Amino acid sequence: MKYLFLEYPKCSTCRNAKKWLDEHKVSYEDRHIIDQNPSAEELAEWIERSKLPLKSFFNTSGLVYKAMQLKDKLPSMSDKEQIELLASDGKLIKRPLLVSDSQVLVGFKVPEWEDSVKVK
Repeated sequence: MKYLFLEYPKCSTCRNAKKWLDEHKVSYEDRHIIDQNPSAEELAEWIERSKLPLKSFFNTSGLVYKAMQLKDKLPSMSDKEQIELLASDGKLIKRPLLVSDSQVLVGFKVPEWEDSVKVK
């Protein structure tokens, strides 16, 4: 199975996730989440596939999220507006993301990845 791994290389959690993937010999395509920010279409598909609430895709501890005061603004925004906002800046997206044809993992939690990722 081939995965798409979206990361911000300066993020320590992303580095740990990448190390985990490499140690488990998981095949993946690496994508810099800032330089190649996901489109609104990609995000909408991944959010639906993940079965997670839209809010879980926001990097709520990030500086951009806090500077934009999104905690207060998101509740009054439509899903479409929130997805377009996510697509406007990769730093708003919780990372890393690991995407396959059948699943989307948001953030790096070892037990969840061990249960979900097909390792060789």
